[in-house]
Amino acid sequence: MRISLLHSKRRGFTGASVPGQAHVMFNRGLRMSRKPVGYAVLLLASAISFHVRAQQSEQSSVQGEEPTDKSAVELDAVTVTTGSRTAKAVDRIPGAVTVVSKAEVAHTLALTEDATAVLARTVPGYAESSQQMSNSGETLRGRVALRLFDGIPQTSPLREGNRSGTFTDMGVIGRIEVINGPSASEGIGASGGIINYISKVPEPGTHVQVVSKYSTQFHDDSEGWKLGVNFGHKQDSHDVLISAARIDRGMPYDGNGRRIGMRGSGTLSDSRSNNLFLKGGINFGQDGSQRLQASVSRFKVVGKGHYFGVNGNRALGITNTSERGRPLGGKTEFNDFRQEALSYVHQDLGGGTLTLDVYRADQAMRYPAENGSDKQDPAIAPLGTLVDQSEIRSKKKGARGSWTRQDALTVEGLELRAGLDVVEDESDQRLALTGRLWVPPMLYKSVAPYVQLSYDLGPVTLSGGFRREDGELSVDSYTTTWYRNRVFVEGGKLDYQANLPNFGAILRLGEQWSVFGSYGKGFSLPNVGIPLRNINQPGQSVDGILDLQAIVVDNREFGFNWRGDKAAFGGSYYVSRSDLGVSLAVDPVTSDYIMMRQPVRIQGFELNGSLQPCDGCRLNAVYSHIQGKTASMTGGRLDREMGVTDINPDKLAASFSWSFLPNADLTIGATKLFSRTVNAGKTSQERTHGYTLYDMAVNYDTGRFGKLSLGLENLTDRFYILSYSQVGGQDNFMSGRGRVVSLTHTISF
Repeated sequence: MRISLLHSKRRGFTGASVPGQAHVMFNRGLRMSRKPVGYAVLLLASAISFHVRAQQSEQSSVQGEEPTDKSAVELDAVTVTTGSRTAKAVDRIPGAVTVVSKAEVAHTLALTEDATAVLARTVPGYAESSQQMSNSGETLRGRVALRLFDGIPQTSPLREGNRSGTFTDMGVIGRIEVINGPSASEGIGASGGIINYISKVPEPGTHVQVVSKYSTQFHDDSEGWKLGVNFGHKQDSHDVLISAARIDRGMPYDGNGRRIGMRGSGTLSDSRSNNLFLKGGINFGQDGSQRLQASVSRFKVVGKGHYFGVNGNRALGITNTSERGRPLGGKTEFNDFRQEALSYVHQDLGGGTLTLDVYRADQAMRYPAENGSDKQDPAIAPLGTLVDQSEIRSKKKGARGSWTRQDALTVEGLELRAGLDVVEDESDQRLALTGRLWVPPMLYKSVAPYVQLSYDLGPVTLSGGFRREDGELSVDSYTTTWYRNRVFVEGGKLDYQANLPNFGAILRLGEQWSVFGSYGKGFSLPNVGIPLRNINQPGQSVDGILDLQAIVVDNREFGFNWRGDKAAFGGSYYVSRSDLGVSLAVDPVTSDYIMMRQPVRIQGFELNGSLQPCDGCRLNAVYSHIQGKTASMTGGRLDREMGVTDINPDKLAASFSWSFLPNADLTIGATKLFSRTVNAGKTSQERTHGYTLYDMAVNYDTGRFGKLSLGLENLTDRFYILSYSQVGGQDNFMSGRGRVVSLTHTISF
């Protein structure tokens, strides 16, 4: 569900005020090479709907109820918690927030179990899905996003392993809230935005839901299975949700009927995953104004080890594939994510609402075995023969508190929110088969107080706030690997302080029009582990490494929005700058990533439209254009366009939904990625070829015998190469999935 957020009052939204996503601004010099204007016109003219239906649908899902009325409702009926820690109407947030509804999550699950596929279809600035365990290249508006599960970070900025997109079973998720653009509202790591997966809410009474799914590409080893059980109970003052699921995945095939390769940074092919999620809460106090809630999540996906990857040949256009046999090394890859959380809410404390959260999260990621040059050590085995596997482990714990009061200081329409975030994050990276240290233990501690004000003054909403990030990074002394000359690096501490203001304004013009502007800063640490493990010169210390300096992103955005009873459209134009940004390059020898620290400037615009031409049918569409530049050399000018590793090609996504019977509906979707050339005529020239994919899902509710869903991913069985894989430099020449047929049965008691 795309929700445009423009008529807004900044209420409890900390950090960068990043404007609404359904808005369009003129390009202001943003050059579009071969960007067909016709697509943008089609977008606005033929888009359909969620804008009118999704609001109600999402509100119902928040309450644990199914929507019954298909008429349009007011936008401010939809509430979000990301960035505000309390329920906040999207119509009162001057920022770009996309709410992916329960219905949209269900539609994507009819096609695939990939946790990021729904984002690629519904969020304009989100890159294409990698279709793998790794989410390398899946940026948001050209930068790394902070991924949360019920507000808890699913990765460590100290050593971003690009695995944070696979952390739970999507059957647990009730909705996804996305803050587009740099933000400091949920702490460090959100240089591109925030993606918060929020668990389901139990419905009144006692309910059991059993989900079984079968998928195939009609090859003997392509079959996949899922069995999930959800138990929900809500009565009087207490509620419980228990969810368990097991997924067994086969091997995927491309549109040419050829097995897809095993991606070097992690694959979901030939894997099993188990998920257990428990959540319980109780309301107490006068009129149930207080609530205590606890949750536990256990998730693990592990490779079965029946196949090994075979590299293709870029020059001949032969993509990577897989063959039966034991993979290199002795252990299969995995993601093992565990977390516990306890929250307390008091809705009437000192005339305001107090929210307190404490959490702990342990995350472990093992990568496929490699025998590359950077894994060798002649003291262990002859050069070229040593096989090893990387493992990243992260442990974090934190506490978050906020207090919000309406009509603060006895001023009607003025809202005050203040709070404090405390976090401790410890990460390291090891070579699992030989026990070698690759990235030393790193410990980051942060204390971040913040305050936020918003004020409604007639047709104008003003907002502003300030967050102070005060952190310290401690790194142990260590010795690099043989490939990096076994140099000793003196450990030390680095202080990170940043003042992060934000402000925004919205003007409601009448006749269902509004315009807005906003400014804000985001804060993140670089992927600290990469420069630490790549040091190869003696005499260096942690506190002297330039690449460890923080990323502070300055973001400005302007836009407009129009909203009618059965149609809506809008757009925005944004610019984000960082004096010391991050872009990725590939080491030609090791095929591993090198982090480049130069200035970065990213600009883009997003369009969306929606239309409800008849009862029971809807059409919606989004379009995104992003362009980024960085410097070719330290201290140089912005002379190099950023490629697909960082910046996604232009994207147009549309879907048509039709309830053709009271108990049956059909959704047809299309996603087009455009061709693009960057740095034309230079040695760094990069060209990616676009493609268009179609999908279809049909649902039929039999009543007492449950609901049947038929999903067809890549409906036309098109052969294509993922945009991210079209760039040379890594052994990742991967084709995308061909047609996948899935049949899901859902029965509730």
